[in-house]
Amino acid sequence: MAQFRSPSKAHRLFLLLLLPASLAFSPAAPIHSFVSAQPTSTSTSLCSASNTAPAIPMWAQHEISITAPSRGCHLITSEVNKAIQKDIASMKIGMANLFIQHTSASLTINENADPDVRRDMEVALNKICPGQWTKDGTFRHTMEGEDDMPGHVKSSLMGVSLNIPIKNGRLALGTWQGIYLNEHRDQGGWGGGHTRRIIITLQGQS
Repeated sequence: MAQFRSPSKAHRLFLLLLLPASLAFSPAAPIHSFVSAQPTSTSTSLCSASNTAPAIPMWAQHEISITAPSRGCHLITSEVNKAIQKDIASMKIGMANLFIQHTSASLTINENADPDVRRDMEVALNKICPGQWTKDGTFRHTMEGEDDMPGHVKSSLMGVSLNIPIKNGRLALGTWQGIYLNEHRDQGGWGGGHTRRIIITLQGQS
């Protein structure tokens, strides 16, 4: 009966060359040890080792009422900042939502320096949707005046809400950005025009 002989060093080296590089092992190690080897996990847990509780979001809400002095685009950034200054001061990161509760006025963000920009915005809007369309049969909704249906169209074009990031206790507006209230009706004047209500909702963390 033939007697089993242990593989020589040369045989073990030959077997090593036949194995993939990922299974490289010491020539003296038994082959069965690689069959039971388990892969090592490299994933990183998203949970903090200290199990620190997540920060609780802070919420605040304000309502401001503004009557524009005339039809057109009006800068209201200071009024918004005044209403939210106490609550936003403690928020390092978050979001502010502004929502106007009307169908013939709107909100937008644009240049805060040259007042000609606001004048030109009003001119452009009147070119896009002229009041003449109320008289020439283009519009059917005409009972509330020549400026009413064009006001509805402009409100939808410009939008009734804004989302502005909060950064380090203030609205993260650009250097030349300001918040506009766009009054699309002719009935203006302090105390005699349309009072526009704007809801400001803040969500953030300190």
